[in-house]
Amino acid sequence: MKTRILLLALLLAGCRGQTSRDAPVIGIRNMYDQPRYDLQSESELFPDHRTMRPLVDGVIAQETETDPGIATGRLEDESGYVLEVPKEVVARMGGWENLTKRGAARYAIYCAPCHDGTGNGNGLVKKRAQASGATAFAPASFHQDRLRHEPDGQLFATITNGKSNMPPYGMQVPVNDRWAIVAYVRALQIAQPANPGPVEPPPAEPTAPKNPPTSPPKEGPR
Repeated sequence: MKTRILLLALLLAGCRGQTSRDAPVIGIRNMYDQPRYDLQSESELFPDHRTMRPLVDGVIAQETETDPGIATGRLEDESGYVLEVPKEVVARMGGWENLTKRGAARYAIYCAPCHDGTGNGNGLVKKRAQASGATAFAPASFHQDRLRHEPDGQLFATITNGKSNMPPYGMQVPVNDRWAIVAYVRALQIAQPANPGPVEPPPAEPTAPKNPPTSPPKEGPR
């Protein structure tokens, strides 16, 4: 018995690293070798001989948002931004509470590394960037007056398209989740006092020199 086991082990060891020109033994070939078209190849099945078929007119992806205000955060006539989170999105997510909870979870993943958990812009990414000398990297604080009075649609558009050092998140975060993040940012702003943002110091007033030069006395009549 031991001899058979030893011979079997030697045979298996001898198969490792060996090459063969024979076709591989595959029990079910329908998933391994199936009829298909290669990219940019020619087909005799269609009149235009193209294997890469164009979409049928009017067909859109199931997850495509058809409402331009919800999809872009801008009004349909492009005159400005949507002022508030659309009611349709709130209804989809099951109300404001569920929307805000979802936004908190997405915020923790995509926003907190830079803007920190409170929205003050002091996340770990900023701290590490500044420690390495990248002092220009400074995420905005959500508690400054400019962002507090910004339309919800503009904040949504910033998440979608990015701004300055912030990359776009339109591909990573679905539409409803982007609006949920907007709702959570508003909750953070309500929970914390407003921050007017960086204030530039007033220009220094000119001061007279301590020891002004004295003019020579005028000569009187001789």
